Amino acid sequence: MTTHTSRTALITGASRGLGLALALRLAARGWTLIIDARRGEALEVTRQQLARHTQVTAIPGDVADAAHRAALAAAAHDAGGLDALVNNASALGPSPLPPLLDYPLDALEVVYRTNTLAPLALLQAVRHVLKPDARVINVSSDAAVEAYAGWGGYGSSKAALEQLSAVLAVENPALRVYWVDPGDMRTQMQQEAFPGEDISDRPLPDESVPGSLALLEGDLPSGRYAARAISLGVHP
Repeated sequence: MTTHTSRTALITGASRGLGLALALRLAARGWTLIIDARRGEALEVTRQQLARHTQVTAIPGDVADAAHRAALAAAAHDAGGLDALVNNASALGPSPLPPLLDYPLDALEVVYRTNTLAPLALLQAVRHVLKPDARVINVSSDAAVEAYAGWGGYGSSKAALEQLSAVLAVENPALRVYWVDPGDMRTQMQQEAFPGEDISDRPLPDESVPGSLALLEGDLPSGRYAARAISLGVHP
């Protein structure tokens, strides 16, 4: 039986991968959605898919751009506020992944601007339209806590995001702040991280969605979660 709600979520990077999978599931459950992505054509295709099920506003742009974040905040205000913010948009960095001693610093700056600074900046932009007990999901990675060769740029940006999330949770006890590792997924970003390799053994993003739903619609405390472990009852 489909659950219908009047809740509203803003999901960044929603035209593919985990963002798209989560948006489709929330739309089927009656959530009103505000979505973004950098590629306008792909975002429009997603908007049309979601509009069959729910009210959706699609705003193309880059979360690292202040004007785009302001447009997202305005849409959230017009929607009557947010029950959830999902900071899913991420930048992998150069492909193939370079070792840190060879990492172009201008490229690293882009990774940090997108993966670390933009989620905080977007949260600052929408802070006044967050409803009581709103959920914030900052999508992270196991590369934030494990040292993998080649992942120093992306992983360290996510490690910084996790620390920001932890402090936000302490400073804002009225919110539920989650930093979430979705696990390896069969996505375009994963393929770019392993160019030329067969990644067909990775799970589809859909397998990480139930855990995210449990955080958005449940009563779990703020903290770090592995999305696919939540359904197994494994919590921090």
